[in-house]
Formats: sequence, structure tokens, C-alpha cells
Amino acid sequence: MAVLVTKSEGGKEPVPVFKSLTTIGSDPDSDVVLDGDDVPALAAHIRFDGSTYTIATADKRSEILVSGHRVKKQRLVDGDQLVIGKIHLEFVLDDDKVLDDGGEDPGADMKLQAYRRLLDFSEALGEAKDVPALLERLMDEIIGLTRAAKGFLVLLDEESRPAVRVARGLKGQNLDEAVGELSDTILARVFRSKRPLVVSNALEDTEFNSSLSVINLRLTSVMCAPLLHRGEVFGAIYVGNNSVVNLFDETALELLTIFCGQASLVVQNALHINALEQETAGLKGALQDRRYGEVIGSCDGMKRVFKKIDKVARTDINVLITGETGTGKELIAREIHRRSPRTEGPLVVINCGAIPEHLLESELFGHVRGAFTGAVQTRGGKFQAAHGGTLFLDEIGEMPMHLQVKILRALQERTVTKVGDTKSEPVDIRVLAATHRNLEDMVKEQTFREDLYYRLNVVNLHLPPLRDRDEDVVVISTFLLKKFNDEFGSQVKGFTKKALTAIRKYGWPGNVRQLENRLKRAIVLCEGGKIGPEDLDITEDDLQEVLPLADAVERFRRRYINESLARNGNNRTKTARELGVDPRTIFRHLEAERDDADM
Repeated sequence: MAVLVTKSEGGKEPVPVFKSLTTIGSDPDSDVVLDGDDVPALAAHIRFDGSTYTIATADKRSEILVSGHRVKKQRLVDGDQLVIGKIHLEFVLDDDKVLDDGGEDPGADMKLQAYRRLLDFSEALGEAKDVPALLERLMDEIIGLTRAAKGFLVLLDEESRPAVRVARGLKGQNLDEAVGELSDTILARVFRSKRPLVVSNALEDTEFNSSLSVINLRLTSVMCAPLLHRGEVFGAIYVGNNSVVNLFDETALELLTIFCGQASLVVQNALHINALEQETAGLKGALQDRRYGEVIGSCDGMKRVFKKIDKVARTDINVLITGETGTGKELIAREIHRRSPRTEGPLVVINCGAIPEHLLESELFGHVRGAFTGAVQTRGGKFQAAHGGTLFLDEIGEMPMHLQVKILRALQERTVTKVGDTKSEPVDIRVLAATHRNLEDMVKEQTFREDLYYRLNVVNLHLPPLRDRDEDVVVISTFLLKKFNDEFGSQVKGFTKKALTAIRKYGWPGNVRQLENRLKRAIVLCEGGKIGPEDLDITEDDLQEVLPLADAVERFRRRYINESLARNGNNRTKTARELGVDPRTIFRHLEAERDDADM
């Protein structure tokens, strides 16, 4: 191996010339760094074509000294004396001569360079913004280390088929058109054996010279090393040169193996970052598509809600929001207020079920000083506080009957009277109400005033439960995970596939509120990088049964016929006429129902 020996007062320092193109200059990134004020950042380069070394100036206007002659380009021979600026160097073709003089082993220096390059690359990974560019840099480092003419990063896809992810040339150019220059035979051998391979002369190698890819591509020198993760091959680094015979040897293969052994982890991390970036971008797009202000949702049920909000928000009519606990009724109320002409006014929220009954009237309408024990000063209530804005009465179904009368009067007359006062005062408000209870049933049971129900329920917005919102649950889960990660300073990266399946299948009786609580606990207790179903406290027994399509259709058919029978007082003829079927169909249905009841 050739070396370039720099001469200084501190002695001689050999630098191996093992690359196809070795750069010389004062730039710290040069292969041979010369410390001199009169040395350009890039002064010259030495090109090796496999048999000869040629030095040339980087700038056509400058010259260098080779054995006392000023040249711009010169073939080097053993013992040539070089002068660049004021720095003296010697070109030695046989590195053994340098070792005999007490120099260091260039091979060891090459290994040290391999580790240094890998260290620099690993540090760059931590600051990487563009993962594809980072992988290209990896190949540039390997090409520079192994003095290859071209290099390829090959990764196995999900079906274990090799795919070229990066193809680079000696000068850092992309070689998309050169992807066909890979030998499938060599790649297959490395993937199968999980061991590195060097082919110094493929055309003379008895194992590969009959391969069509080797013959057609005129391969002469190839190295290929596997990329392993937990003992399994996930890719390979492939470098080659089609013009230089015997360029690669066992020493070069050892360097490539050292680099690939450590680079496997780096590539895995880079791929992981890339996957996370793609996942994040996809989720951001999905979130944007499913967002309605601060509300997330795109299922048919939520789309109907959003369409109604667009129509009623700009009016002043009262709206009743219904739905199970935790479905986001207050969030919908805030969205109506935000889109209304009253958006500059206050949004006042009161939970009618969270305040003791004897204090609720004062909270709603205010009180005067001395109205009751503890009333030390006159103060307004929620109705007065909402003047010019919106009053949201949450859990209106918990309102005591005697207060329902006063609320009805306030809505009708647009005036309120403080507790202990005789004088009423006008209020300009819009009222939104919400409940998880069935107010129609409560009206029938005479636990809720019918006239108040109709006053509140001018427009009804019913929020579907989380279990009926399709993929919304996954997008909401991902959004909440990021939110809580930021809140808790956690580094949980996402959900496992099993966790996502469990999230979709679970019934979520507490809806979004339950999902929030489960996610908070999972983030705190999760021991791995991703949340699993066990972290969400979801077991197989908790998951809803997924019926085959035929069973689901049959279950719907039977329920639909039963509903029609109930509407027609179990009259089979009327039911058959309504459904447009033969009466015998209804008869067979009833027979099946009776058989099931007897089982």
C-alpha cells in the first residue's frame, strides 16, 4: 500500500493513500491535512486507478513541486519528493519501508479512520433532519474508506426482497441508473450465509464466473457485507469497481465488516427515525383531515354534527347536546360559541350536577347580601356573568324540578332575579345545554318539565359514542399521546400493532374521557418504547366480538324484522307488506325466534 509521508520538525508522519481519490489541503476534512498558511483548503489530489498513482493540482492556476519540477499533473513513482506550499512530503509506494523506519502500521491507521468515520456519522445521526441524506452520507463514508468506485445500500422489504435504497458514486453522485450493476448472485450468497464476501476477480472466480450478472456486468472486484439486527439480516452494503483487478482484498473486507457491524445499529436507528417521520406526517395529515376546529372526527355521525353546527352556530337558538358521558359535549358547546356572533363575549359553563342543590340557585342567578346565612355581599350568578355571550348548562338532566321553573322563566323573559331580591334584571345570553340522560323518558316519568325540554331542545346535536366512530379513535389516541408526552416529558414513541387493534375493538364505555385516563396511565407505566394493550389495561376478554359478515347481516335482519313487528302490533301481514316480503318469510322468522327462545 502506498503512503504519503509528511516531514516536519516533529518527525515523519505516514498517511495511507488507499482511496481512489485522496485529497490534500489545509481543510480539516481533507484526507491529508497540511498545516500551513500558504496551503489552500484543497491544494491537490492523488488519483489511484488500481495500478498507478497520479497527483494533480486542484486549481489549474497553481503548481506543486514533484522531485524538483513544477507540475500541474504528474504520475508518481516510489520516492518522489513533493512540496506543497512550504510543506515537504515523500511518496512511498511500499508501506513496509515506512514500517522499517519505525512508522506506524497504515492498516491500523485505516481501522482507526474507520472508527472515526463511524463516530462522526453516529454523531451526525443525532442532529439529522433528512434521513435519506444521512444514508447517502453513510455510503459516501464507506466508498471513501474502501476506495470503491461505487456503493449501494440494499435493504430487504417486508417480503424479504432486496431493494436498493441508496446508490452512490466516487464523487458523491447518485447512481440510480447503476442499480442494475449489482450481482444478484453475490447478494443472495451474503443474505443466505449472513457473512461478508470479497471477490477480487469475479471473472476468474470459479464460484461466480458462470453467473450471468457477473458476465454481463463485467464485474472484477466486489465486496458485500450483511447488515444484521438481532442476528437477522435486514440489508447489506455492496461496493464494487468494474475497472480495477484485485482492488479489494481481505484487509479491505475487514474494514468494511468493522464499519458494517457498527453501522447496522446506525442504519436501524435511521430507518426508525424515517418511519417515525413518515408516521408523524401521515398522522398530521389524517388529523388535519379529521379536524373541525378543536374537535377531531370524520365518521358519518360526527360529520352530521359538524354540518348542524355550521347552520346553528350563527343563530341565537338554543341547542341541546346529547350523548354518553365522555363524548365531548362541552367541546362541542365551545365550538358552537367560537363560531357564533357571540364569540367575543364570555362562555360561562356550569355543571348542574356538581353543585349542591341548596347552592345551585345562587350559582345560577346570584344573591343579595343577607339572603341566607353566609351571604355577606351581593354577587351575580352565571346568568349575569354570561351577559353578551353564551351560557352552557352541562348535565341539565340533574337540575331539580323547582329550579327548572325558574330557568324556564329566565329563558322566556330574558330576565333573572337574584336570591333574596325582588327586582329582576335583563340578560342577553344564548343557552346551550347538555346531558347524558334521556330527557324524553324523564318527561314521561315527570322528573323533567316538558315545557323546559322543548325550550332547550330547539336543535338537538347527538354525539355518537367512541365505539361507533371508526378510525377516529386511532387518530384521537395518537393526538392525545403526543399531548401527554409533551405534558409529562415522556419519550413514548407510539402504539404497537396489537395496541392499535385493541383500541379499535374495545368498547370504551367511558368514551374519550376514559381513553384520556388510560393513556395517561399507560405513558407513566409503559416500560418499552411503545404502548401495548397491557399498558392500556385491555385484555382479550374486554374486546368486542367481531362477527363474520354473514352473521352480522343475519343479526341485523332479525333485529330489523322484530322492530317492524313491534311497530305493527305483531301483525305478520302488515309487517310483510311494510317490508315488501312474502308473509311466509315473517312466519319462518317467528319460528326461528321461538326455537332460539326454547334452547
